[in-house]
Amino acid sequence: MESPGRVPAGPLPYEGVWRFTAPSIEISVPQARRAVRDLLERQGAPVSEDLVQGLLLIVSELVTNAVRHAALLSPEVAVEVAIAADWIRVSVEDNHPYRPKALERDYGQTGGRGLLLVREITLEAGGTCDVEHTASGGKIIWVLLPLTPDAAAVPAREVGEAREVREGATSPRPTP
Repeated sequence: MESPGRVPAGPLPYEGVWRFTAPSIEISVPQARRAVRDLLERQGAPVSEDLVQGLLLIVSELVTNAVRHAALLSPEVAVEVAIAADWIRVSVEDNHPYRPKALERDYGQTGGRGLLLVREITLEAGGTCDVEHTASGGKIIWVLLPLTPDAAAVPAREVGEAREVREGATSPRPTP
């Protein structure tokens, strides 16, 4: 019998890392959203409807940016979802070297607010996001969110573990 407050020895049924690729074309945006939504449902991840909607909007914005701005140098984008006991990380990778920054608010501008929206959704959920270069010269934009509001303070150690899982490929990566 487990003692109260102890962490279970093995991973929870919904934990894991999944990665899929899609062509850098517009139809990949709704396909990526659907794949992430289906994965969360299939794995039985303990996510609220608000978190699911935020994640799907983040996936849409990141894949849209990759399709619109990186397709020339990146004919495919990779989407990865990592779920742990108390956090979920979604990342989108492309082969374009440009490292975007979230734009400042410009109320007169009609477009170009995708990364700002991603940043705001992430912060509101108590998460973190960043852009990193890949060894191949591209970039990964990732978002790490707590599964519950109580887990909003994700320890830095776990963020590091999320990066190691992504880079180390020690966890299975089933295709959704």
